[in-house]
Amino acid sequence: MDIVETPSRNSDALIELTADVVAAYVSNNPVPVGELPNLIADVHAALGRVGGTAEAPVADKQKPAVNPKRSVHDDYIVCLEDGKKFKSLKRHLMTHYNLTPDEYREKWGLDASYPMVAPNYAAARSQLAKKMGLGRKRKGR
Repeated sequence: MDIVETPSRNSDALIELTADVVAAYVSNNPVPVGELPNLIADVHAALGRVGGTAEAPVADKQKPAVNPKRSVHDDYIVCLEDGKKFKSLKRHLMTHYNLTPDEYREKWGLDASYPMVAPNYAAARSQLAKKMGLGRKRKGR
């Protein structure tokens, strides 16, 4: 005979799981007695959301912080995620949003040629590299 999961059985399992999680947490972390009811309620609510069968709410499509057409300036590029200005966007995207340049371009529908570095900054770096002789073949080899 199969055991059918009823709401009361689900509730019992949720309470048992909540008790296990709270017990494990309290055994390794100091928790004031007055905060235990809140901890139990928070864990129970979180586990209820995780184990629930309700459909996840549909997330609204994120809107860019600025118009992508106006995000590239001579001295800086504006991040479409947060609206901040940068000379180079690559590191910011990876550290704050865990996005590669290609993922960022895809997310915002940008062309593959969309720059990750401000034009003046790229030109200055190029001039510096040329001045140092980088990119030229060595004589005598």
